[in-house]
Amino acid sequence: MPFASQPVRRVAAAEGIRVSGHWPHTIPAVHQLLTDGLDLEPGVTFLVGENGAGKSTLVEAIAVAFGLSPEGGSTGARLTTRATESSLADDLQLTRGVGGKRAGFFLRAETMHGFYTYLEQNPGGPEPVFHELSHGESFLSLINDRFVRQGFYCLDEPESALSFSSSLAVVGVLNRLAESGSQVLCATHSPVIAALPGATILEVGEWGLRRTTWDDLRLVQNWKAYLQAPERYLRHIL
Repeated sequence: MPFASQPVRRVAAAEGIRVSGHWPHTIPAVHQLLTDGLDLEPGVTFLVGENGAGKSTLVEAIAVAFGLSPEGGSTGARLTTRATESSLADDLQLTRGVGGKRAGFFLRAETMHGFYTYLEQNPGGPEPVFHELSHGESFLSLINDRFVRQGFYCLDEPESALSFSSSLAVVGVLNRLAESGSQVLCATHSPVIAALPGATILEVGEWGLRRTTWDDLRLVQNWKAYLQAPERYLRHIL
């Protein structure tokens, strides 16, 4: 992709970085990224996998390497409470697209309440009082309010606050971003969100990273099987 114009063309190990035997390098997906690099396609890319597979670790590190706050927000936000992020961002080098936008936003579900407080303390103009909205309403309001500029958008499990219908609304927002020339990297457990047509899907697991389709995702197959006959699963735990 020599003349690609998306904000991030490729993610790879920074010069001089070698894979170590320590976390997070021991996560298969991280090991693969540092060894082989990862080309990021234009539009939307989903990282899908089980808890602990490394989805959030990758999204967080790439967001920070891009210049976003590890606790969420735009490229200008500098929210800092308690550092919990890994040092992986320091090990990465991003290859940016020719003329790629520098604007971006990192939506990290687990730190959003802290980000709402940051917005109240650092107002940038009229906007909703997010703390006065429900969890799901605040997420949707933030996404609709902030996901408007062309740029690089990183999302870490946005579905954690969303109902089925709200998840569908997010699919619409992600599609709009892609059509406007923005690039999105999203870690998700939601088969609803991951069903966005035209998106690149990377399944994350003990194998590392592998490109797949929505129908072939273990996540989708498991949900289909459960909804068809929940008793087959529940009898093992009840």
